[in-house]
Amino acid sequence: MLDIKVLGPGCANCRKLEEIVHEALAATGVEAEVTKVTDMGQIVAYDVLKTPGLVINEKLVSSGRIPTAATIAEWIRAVG
Repeated sequence: MLDIKVLGPGCANCRKLEEIVHEALAATGVEAEVTKVTDMGQIVAYDVLKTPGLVINEKLVSSGRIPTAATIAEWIRAVG
């Protein structure tokens, strides 16, 4: 099972990214645990300078933008 983290303080963009992650998971049929990380210390530990950030299996794949569901699905397939 994949481990996906949405990094951000809980802003609208962070919530939107979490929604898109769930859409991408539904499209791929891959099981994953999606966690919201709101602690700035943990977010900075991933070298995220701008939120929202997206981490898949402890690898930062996106920072400071909201990728499309199709892009996230590609990343999920590549890792899964």
